[in-house]
Amino acid sequence: MKKINVCIAGATGWIGKALTPAVLGSKDMNLTGAISRTYSGTKVKDFFECYRTGLKFSSSVNDALMAETDVLIDYTSPEAVKSNVLYALKHGVSVVVGTSGLTDEDYADIDHMAKAQRLGVFAAGNFAISAALLLHFSSIATKYLPSWEIIDYASWEKVDSPSGTAYEIANRLSSFRPPEVKITDETMSGIKGSRGANIRGNRVHSVRLPGFIIGTDVIFGGKDERLTMKFDAGTDPKTYVEGTLLAVRKVRAFTGLVRGLDKLLFNSHE
Repeated sequence: MKKINVCIAGATGWIGKALTPAVLGSKDMNLTGAISRTYSGTKVKDFFECYRTGLKFSSSVNDALMAETDVLIDYTSPEAVKSNVLYALKHGVSVVVGTSGLTDEDYADIDHMAKAQRLGVFAAGNFAISAALLLHFSSIATKYLPSWEIIDYASWEKVDSPSGTAYEIANRLSSFRPPEVKITDETMSGIKGSRGANIRGNRVHSVRLPGFIIGTDVIFGGKDERLTMKFDAGTDPKTYVEGTLLAVRKVRAFTGLVRGLDKLLFNSHE
């Protein structure tokens, strides 16, 4: 079986430091491009010393995709990700998006381009398997419990708010139905912002404090009962590698944009 040619944008970033060696050591993937503005021109083997490769870090997607590439993985920044994705699609490359910060309008543009190019794009707010299970089980709970709210935890250094995980959950749950509410914005008194952001009818509360890494709670309420589903992750970026590689292996099997790692875990993207 032909190996998958993979390019990683953000190859020396927090997740990239764990992801790049995983691709280099994979039996079914070739690392054909590695993008790092900080280490541009440096040999990849000088950064990841356990691996033999003549590849050098590139400074941009434009340069890196000059090599034959099947899939681009993007773990860069909210400012760069959309242009990176659209450039890859224009050049016949499928994309796995791990960068948060894209809007619904951005995703609509990406989906349109992917379908026009007959390519697949996969995006997830979180590539941890446990976060995907939270998304899946929360979707099931909407069938049985009337109301819910989302709490998003992260370090005070995290720039985007809410997190990609919370944003993805809010969008997914609203695709089934909005939560029931007793007091609306129009009928409440006090400070409306205290109720959190309203994302398609979902209340999302973002906590940004030192001492937190990343986590998300989805709290469901029913008559005289409550269910809390919780995801927490620590500082090890390897948590996100398995889900990312799963997406790389599957993204070329569909056309257009698919969002949510649980769809790949449970084959509900087909």
